[in-house]
Amino acid sequence: MAAGLVASLGLTACGGGDDDESGTDGAAATPQSSAGGSSSESVVLGTTDTVTSTDPAGAYDLGSWTLIYNMYQNLMKIQPGSATPVPDAAESCDFTNPTTYTCTLKSGLKFSNGSDLTSEDVKASFDRMVAIEDDSGPSSLFANLKSTAAPDPTTVTMTLNNPDATWPFVLTTGAGAIVDSEVYPADSLLPSEQAVGSGPYKLASFQSGQQAVFEPNESYTGDVELKNNGFIVQYYTEASALKLAIEEGDVDVAYRSLAPTDIEDLRGESGQGVQVVEGNGTEIRYLTFQTDQAPSNNKAVRQAIAQLIDRQAIAEQAYDGTVTPLYSMIPQGLDYHTEAFQEKYGEPDVEKAKALLGGVSTPVDVTLWYTPTHYGPNAADEITEIQRQLEESGLFKVTIENTEWQQYQTDYKAGTYPLYQLGWFPDFPDPDNYSAPFLDGKGGYFNNGYENPRLTELIAQEQGSTDDAEREAAFAEIQEITAEDVPVLPVWQGKQIAAVRDGVTGVQDTFDPSFTFRFWLVSKQG
Repeated sequence: MAAGLVASLGLTACGGGDDDESGTDGAAATPQSSAGGSSSESVVLGTTDTVTSTDPAGAYDLGSWTLIYNMYQNLMKIQPGSATPVPDAAESCDFTNPTTYTCTLKSGLKFSNGSDLTSEDVKASFDRMVAIEDDSGPSSLFANLKSTAAPDPTTVTMTLNNPDATWPFVLTTGAGAIVDSEVYPADSLLPSEQAVGSGPYKLASFQSGQQAVFEPNESYTGDVELKNNGFIVQYYTEASALKLAIEEGDVDVAYRSLAPTDIEDLRGESGQGVQVVEGNGTEIRYLTFQTDQAPSNNKAVRQAIAQLIDRQAIAEQAYDGTVTPLYSMIPQGLDYHTEAFQEKYGEPDVEKAKALLGGVSTPVDVTLWYTPTHYGPNAADEITEIQRQLEESGLFKVTIENTEWQQYQTDYKAGTYPLYQLGWFPDFPDPDNYSAPFLDGKGGYFNNGYENPRLTELIAQEQGSTDDAEREAAFAEIQEITAEDVPVLPVWQGKQIAAVRDGVTGVQDTFDPSFTFRFWLVSKQG
């Protein structure tokens, strides 16, 4: 996630709230509608996103986290339109020293099944996240967590391996969701349909690939006010089916991932009761090289591909100009962003790429992988455009392969693919979240085999500092090294876009750099 918004070490992260959410810390509050909303109406959202798991230990994807954010509480959260962590289930949190973070829970917290939420549940949630270490889960976000203690029912103490100013942000992510220790196994995942949280909604039913139905959680004691009386997520496998659903009023909101051509069509359908709404986006798309597998183990090959990629053509040919070329893993709009790849490679140039390859005359064989079931209908168009660009140079022969999302995740983390497409939605709004997960110098979360001790040093430096100049210097060098070694290749940055039916409001309010879709902000006039 975005911006240089790091909470100061030693500063208490507490209080907060804005006009979108109200209530008092620790005070019991029954979910209710607010002005402009309709308490009698449920909202139906259609999406082509997929859900890996509703168990926080088993999911590290936007489709799953969208559900998790709405039915669990965390110790900390990001308010709509903000980028600073504030307490959620916690009354207050504070660094008592650079490697010890202590939170005090609010009183009266309960799960949707009526069980009390105590510090033991927080400890159990974090312990099982680390112990399960699910291949599809977010345990890597807790890599810096040495231990969690619950000295009394309302106190949680987290001991870190190293100073980490971004730790409060980590606690706002799906990885920090608090589960009921009496329901969730300590060493395995809970089936998705059995999810129990303490957030504003409870999961009434879940059918994988079809529908998730949420009802207001009567046991919720937080400060969120619901602007609807329930929320239904309807899943579609094809963007064309999602477009038809919003046109015919089968869904109230169509959110991810309409095709660019569909979006343009819908912009002209205001007379038919459909509006297109947009907001800032920090989604990025990039290619990953498996650096211990040929030909990606050859730095010259990686640099030559970086020299040939025409991002503007990809944006125009594959996405009708709805995305923006990206020249760093840190997207535009965040602190410390540079145009590192643009500065190093300039415009696409076949002769420069040939020189990087030592003047070879035989095309290099490359197999490029993508998944057609996770990144929207234009992922295939993007990959095809990249294939065209590389083969047109005469320097590469590209074979395209694909598989469905679940298998894709398993395979790329096992190092099966030499070159593959991935996307990133922010976990939290700080440039660290666009650096540490990929560029920790130890292979990143995708295990791409790229090791660089200097990057490990720089990541530790920026995470352990609140000094703006020190962080800026660290991020500048991180981006420079990335452009030089090309373990990953940034391609584009996208907006958040949805289509809504007349009478639906609030979607724009949840479009911010956190990329959290907050069901409770959306209302529908009956």
